[in-house]
Amino acid sequence: MLMKMKKLGIHSLALVLLASVVFSGWGSKASAATPITSDFRSLSASQIVYEMGAGWNLGNSLEASVNGTPSETAWNNPTVTPELIKKVKAAGFNTIRIPVSYLSHIGSATNYTINATWLNRVKTVVDYAYNEGLYVIINIHGDGYNSVQGGWLLVNGSNQAQIKEKYQRVWQQIANKFINYDERLVLESMNETFDGNYGNPNPAYYANLNAYNQIFVDTVRKTGGNNSARWLLIPGWNTNIDYTVGNYGFVLPTDTFRSSTIPSSEKRIMISAHYYSPWDFAGEENGNITQWGATATNPSKKSTWGQEDYLESQFKSMHDKFVTQGYPVVIGEFGSIDKTSYDSTNNTYRAIFAKAIAKTAKKYKMVPVYWDNGYNGQHGFGLFNRYNNTVTQQGIINGIMQGMQ
Repeated sequence: MLMKMKKLGIHSLALVLLASVVFSGWGSKASAATPITSDFRSLSASQIVYEMGAGWNLGNSLEASVNGTPSETAWNNPTVTPELIKKVKAAGFNTIRIPVSYLSHIGSATNYTINATWLNRVKTVVDYAYNEGLYVIINIHGDGYNSVQGGWLLVNGSNQAQIKEKYQRVWQQIANKFINYDERLVLESMNETFDGNYGNPNPAYYANLNAYNQIFVDTVRKTGGNNSARWLLIPGWNTNIDYTVGNYGFVLPTDTFRSSTIPSSEKRIMISAHYYSPWDFAGEENGNITQWGATATNPSKKSTWGQEDYLESQFKSMHDKFVTQGYPVVIGEFGSIDKTSYDSTNNTYRAIFAKAIAKTAKKYKMVPVYWDNGYNGQHGFGLFNRYNNTVTQQGIINGIMQGMQ
């Protein structure tokens, strides 16, 4: 999700040839120059899902941008501190997802060099969580939005050869930056990438998304070392469950270049999906729908869809499609906005909603990661005040933790 306060053309021959050289030069084996470190644990799907537990998003910080330039404080959040991360850990979260935008911090062709200061800041924030013993997920976030100035990872872009070359170069740099981190560092290819249309996916554009995921897996693996064995996280179309499990074009990437130390019967790829259903409760910024679930007291304030039965069917579909085949599922974002200004009981239902998602995720062996955009107040997703590092929504946190029991 973005803020949550929240034509295909003919490629030039030269560009196609350039891309061909780049892609064909990746090699056929992971680099042997950097071995897997001794502290890296080879965890099975069930083991890593158990250890990741419940997660929390550091939203609207490192993916925030203004006029195409990422800036940590662009969307009214303070500079991230170790104290905030410690508070998140103390609340019971085992995983922190750190959305990251790069945008104008990526240099020009053909090297596409990431600004060193920005990449070092990403590393510093990752270390805040990593050094607390937490699992950390980092991605390429706003770069895949048509709606973000400077967005370039566009499935509907006319220059796919150039996009793919740039994407490969960027992930190569990120992967090398974090190559020696152990299994608690999970790399996520992208965020809610799609063409901006919420109807059925365009097949040609979906094929581009699949190609990005394949480039991501191949590129990370070929950097060698721990990256040849770590878990990698990929989404389907707009992280939409129906468009990922249904017959709409999603293709799992091959993992040809992973380490030979991984048992052939095991996977090292996770599937990402987001959950904000029903949207009229979870994200629509008005007071029409403020209650959720079987205990709702006012039928007129409860959505006509998206209740417990829908949640169950959605998560079961991901389980049956992927988890049963050894691919863990991460619900990389979920949550609901604050509507207490319209209905004083809203936070009760937000907590019930969060608990139900966590409980259902646990039932189907998934990792639920709450979306927090740092904003507290009307229409905010915040669980913490990032300015003074205090808890603002203990009831929602309690719901998540109770759901994980």
